[in-house]
Amino acid sequence: MSARSGSPLGFAEALDLPLSVDVRTAARAFGICPATAYKLIRLDAFPCPVLRVGGRYRIPTACLLGALGIEERPVYAAPLDNEPAPAASLHDVHVRASEIQS
Repeated sequence: MSARSGSPLGFAEALDLPLSVDVRTAARAFGICPATAYKLIRLDAFPCPVLRVGGRYRIPTACLLGALGIEERPVYAAPLDNEPAPAASLHDVHVRASEIQS
């Protein structure tokens, strides 16, 4: 058995993954070694769907995140990492009648 490839993925790193990932990245996300991941794939016991693309396996990121219990991306009110804040639209503003001052 080979050792784990790198440290497990962090939350922020998991949210920055592309649409699909390779087996090594999926193994890191689950905190298992790649050899174990390939064995689970062969046994049809991997915790999320696995696609065979040519001679390689790909794991859809949405399924991977779902298997990890991350169902939706967080939305932050303030911009992170010096990114400009998104422009607010009228549909984004919800005001209660009690909040309106006369």
